[in-house]
Amino acid sequence: MGITMFVSLYTTRLLLNSLGVSDFGIFNVVGGAIAMLGFLNAAMAGATQRFMSIAEGEGKPEKKRSIFNTSVILHLAIAIILGLMLLEAGYFFFNGILNIPADRVYAAKVVYGSMIISTMFTVMTVPYDAVLNARENMLYYAIVGIIESFLKLAVAFIVVYVLQDKLIVYGVLMAVISLLVMVVMRVYCHRRYEECTIAPKRYWDSGLMKEMTGFAGWNLLNSATGMISQYGLGVVLNSFFGTILNAAQGIANQISGQLMVFSSNMIKAVTPVIAKSEGAGERHNMLNFSLLASKYSFILLAFFAIPFILETPYILKIWLKNVPEWAVLFVRLQLIRSLVEQLTFMVGRTVEVQGDIRAYSLVRSLFNILPIILTYLFFSFGFPPYYLYIIWIVIGGGLGGAVRVFFAKIKCGLRYTDFVKKVLSPCLLISISMLIIGALPVYWLSDSLLRLLSVGIMTSISFVIIMYVIMSHEERAWSVNLIGSLKTKILKR
Repeated sequence: MGITMFVSLYTTRLLLNSLGVSDFGIFNVVGGAIAMLGFLNAAMAGATQRFMSIAEGEGKPEKKRSIFNTSVILHLAIAIILGLMLLEAGYFFFNGILNIPADRVYAAKVVYGSMIISTMFTVMTVPYDAVLNARENMLYYAIVGIIESFLKLAVAFIVVYVLQDKLIVYGVLMAVISLLVMVVMRVYCHRRYEECTIAPKRYWDSGLMKEMTGFAGWNLLNSATGMISQYGLGVVLNSFFGTILNAAQGIANQISGQLMVFSSNMIKAVTPVIAKSEGAGERHNMLNFSLLASKYSFILLAFFAIPFILETPYILKIWLKNVPEWAVLFVRLQLIRSLVEQLTFMVGRTVEVQGDIRAYSLVRSLFNILPIILTYLFFSFGFPPYYLYIIWIVIGGGLGGAVRVFFAKIKCGLRYTDFVKKVLSPCLLISISMLIIGALPVYWLSDSLLRLLSVGIMTSISFVIIMYVIMSHEERAWSVNLIGSLKTKILKR
């Protein structure tokens, strides 16, 4: 993931300079849904993974085959419905909603068509992604993630030198990469895992189909409204301010996504453990794992995000030759939003794992859609573009997080005091400490590499000290064992 992060950041620099700010903005507003496929895919895979991991915890291999086959049929139907919906939505996007220069409409339509094809195949691959997660196969994600990042870098170089329309070439090649990754995943799973046997007649279970359809339906509602919110806010921004601000938003999303890779992959590793604990009837362990994951996913993101927030102008100036207007503020606000949401993200997983998610999904969906409505109203009254993020932080991060904690209490027995003591307090302590200590070089030194290094060193020192203070005795023992294990592996090599 470290390799992927640096390659992806360099790829964005190449693309922004090659496509230009306007075309880069067009891709982010029209093809931005391609970037959201990872979110939708992960959210939908969570439904199947929940059943897979619980069956793993129960020790029922035959049930896993039934779950896999049921999931294949379910996601084939979802892919067809979603493809038709996106096709229909395209008519409205290109007839009055999107603010795109007339000479770039055709290129934007080609990018959108590539997105639809890629979306359908991605949805059909969800059962395989769920199997890999339930099996806790992190090695696959590491290898494929590196290969995918270098393929994207190759596409960026192609776009730099190609003579044809660069936006069209980029959109089509990005869809091709998605298809290649999905083909590799399917082949790998069928050869490696015995539950990946497609035989619907043999493993058909109508009761399981009903249960999975109900769960997947409510989970999809929550996921789809989240995706619509992410993409819809970009459309609202485009309709009021044009493609230039979409470029700034795209850069903010890119940086946030790359800085979150370590915390996101920790979440990917912990999620099946939480589900297996529920399957084995160990709810107390499930809650402890979720709180631990909430704390450390936030801390991992804060370690990278807080120095970046302090030095955003200088980093963007080094990274990008042409920094779009509003990009600095958008990046800072997007990182704050990600930090706020990270506090309660894994708490929400406990609600999903226990199975009864109807009320939770309805309320979460409301909070997903509300930012679009409020943002449109605020922009209509002449508020500046950054209010998009302020609304998002307050509604999606603050109130949405409170909803997660509330439902975790009534559905899983989570105590508010445990959340405050084990997650909120230590996370606030480490964030405030890093901000205060890291701000000292910013106050005393002018923009320079020396100041950037000073901020990195000062925040790292404060991070280590506070981490030692907030860690429990058991967590310190785990850390010592982990460092010892890593040393042993390195010395052996």
